[in-house]
Amino acid sequence: MKIGVVSDTHDVASNVARIAEIFREAGVERIIHTGDITRARTLTALAAAGVPLAGVYGNNDVLRDELEAEARRLGFELHDGPLELQWAGRRLIVAHDPRELAGRIDPGHAVVLHGHIHRRILERSPERLTFNPGECAGHLAGHNAVGIVDLVDLDVRLRFF
Repeated sequence: MKIGVVSDTHDVASNVARIAEIFREAGVERIIHTGDITRARTLTALAAAGVPLAGVYGNNDVLRDELEAEARRLGFELHDGPLELQWAGRRLIVAHDPRELAGRIDPGHAVVLHGHIHRRILERSPERLTFNPGECAGHLAGHNAVGIVDLVDLDVRLRFF
């Protein structure tokens, strides 16, 4: 199962449209957003990828009612983090701020995803993959990135735009 991982979109509409296109072209089966969606129209744009989305709220997601209503309309799931998921036989834990994960990660978590710091993190150990795709709301073409994670072998492909 391939999933798309995106963080900190901050309502940059042109980038979000490109992200949906990247995920659609990559054939991801689901999307995880690690927070700071900011506006409901971001969820609407991500729906163009044509796959379910699960995610967590970030510190800039202050329009919760708007986000919740649009997520419900689209069949997406948004939660306060950390969010635990079980996909493709792997346990995932998702948070916006990596500090939310302190004391929450256990040996069964194969994938740890977070955002908030706008800096790419890709760490591997024999037990787990920790990943933050980094900046995706910037205005410098070629510096923004999202991730495609294969949950079978924990391969990570970065897509820059």
